[in-house]
Amino acid sequence: MPAAPDTILITGAAQRIGLHCAERLADDGFKVLITCRRVRSEWQHQPLAEGIEPMLADFSTAGGIQQFINELQARAPRLRAIIHNASLWLDDSDGADALQQMFMVHMQAPYLINQQCNNLFVPGAPADIIHLGDDVTRKGSARHIGYCATKSGLDGLTRSFAASLAPAIKVNAIAPALIMFNPEDDADYRARALTKSAMGIEPGPDVVYQSIRYLMDNPYITGSCLPLNGGRHLK
Repeated sequence: MPAAPDTILITGAAQRIGLHCAERLADDGFKVLITCRRVRSEWQHQPLAEGIEPMLADFSTAGGIQQFINELQARAPRLRAIIHNASLWLDDSDGADALQQMFMVHMQAPYLINQQCNNLFVPGAPADIIHLGDDVTRKGSARHIGYCATKSGLDGLTRSFAASLAPAIKVNAIAPALIMFNPEDDADYRARALTKSAMGIEPGPDVVYQSIRYLMDNPYITGSCLPLNGGRHLK
């Protein structure tokens, strides 16, 4: 029997939804590696939960992505899952450079990491790659064309890597809409946002963790995208 894999990599998980999922997975007994662009000052006063270890990574350049891959390969963890959560929200008014940055984070980093790190999964053991996309790709965005386009590209990577890595590694995506508000969101914005879904609630980050566990625990789903939008497609 192969040795049980024990490590989950979550990119861009220094705060909010990514960090919540890392904490829940650490509670489940996994070692969790999270990537971040910098060490956060609050960790000096409130250290990361036991079982979570940060790795510095800059996914905005090909060199930064490759440096991270080299460091991960040197660690040689026994991967159970790779969860691509890193995301960049830039406006179209920021120009071509903004599109390039979002392409690197949303597509180039997952592409290279999946391609070069699938050897870290334990042969014969359960293995998952999960891409965190966005519900906006379902209908497009007139105001955030670059963001929507690069997240749509991530959907394409999901299907192609699922075909390429089957049956050894399942590859799926999650497409969340509103999960949790930012502290600075005012009451009017919150009220308008809640009306966009049939459920009309701010579900909180645990629904993303639950979706990750569903995809990890189900042996018969690959190449699929799990909608997590509270019924926005019904409105």
